[in-house]
Amino acid sequence: MSDIDRLINDLVIANRILANEGVVDAYGHISVRHPTDPGRYFLSRSRSPALVETGDILEFALDGTCLSDKDARPYLERFIHGAVYEARPEVQSVVHSHAYEVLPFTISSVPLRPVFHTASQMGAHVPVWDIENKFGDTNLLVVNMEQGRDLARCLAGDRVVLMRGHGFATGGNSIADVVKTAVYLPRNAQVLMDAVRLGGTVKYLSDGEIATRAAGWNVELARGWDYWATRAGCGELLRKFA
Repeated sequence: MSDIDRLINDLVIANRILANEGVVDAYGHISVRHPTDPGRYFLSRSRSPALVETGDILEFALDGTCLSDKDARPYLERFIHGAVYEARPEVQSVVHSHAYEVLPFTISSVPLRPVFHTASQMGAHVPVWDIENKFGDTNLLVVNMEQGRDLARCLAGDRVVLMRGHGFATGGNSIADVVKTAVYLPRNAQVLMDAVRLGGTVKYLSDGEIATRAAGWNVELARGWDYWATRAGCGELLRKFA
């Protein structure tokens, strides 16, 4: 089996994990950059993440052109992925989600910041991108590279960007890395919302705490990956390349 086969297998597992953990439902997606050609990436055809299989994975150029010889419908919002890869050479995997827990922070002036340790990788600054600012009235979907690049500019050097009335996009240095961020981001939003409802003052993680956590972020990443994949019923896929 090649490195690409292994990567696609992990991408399938990631789709199942994100669905099982409630980060995505019928909608949302995850991609991974090609391991030897940074101008390409892999992403499923337009299919609900819980149902994605190896045969659903397509290859794309960064501009969203499908390079696979398959008669398959791609996701409309594949331009999110290509634009982030284009702007951020270090990013190796991208998640787009409509997780309900983050939505209040996309339409409010209250910032979304990490409040507990396993959510630290979201970073201290989470910008909000509003498609209306540049493109006026739309269906709120990112359907071309101009919109994707505007989103990527808002993300800039941050880890996560919220999308007004829509959801979020996040990038990471591996599939497992971005999955972990995507799993804990909605949970952090829920904890923060609960704390705000209690009243009083909310204490966020400090910049120093976030930096300290980042230094050891990947130490036990494999443990989380094995746990989430097993919960999602992907034990057989985990063993495929063992």
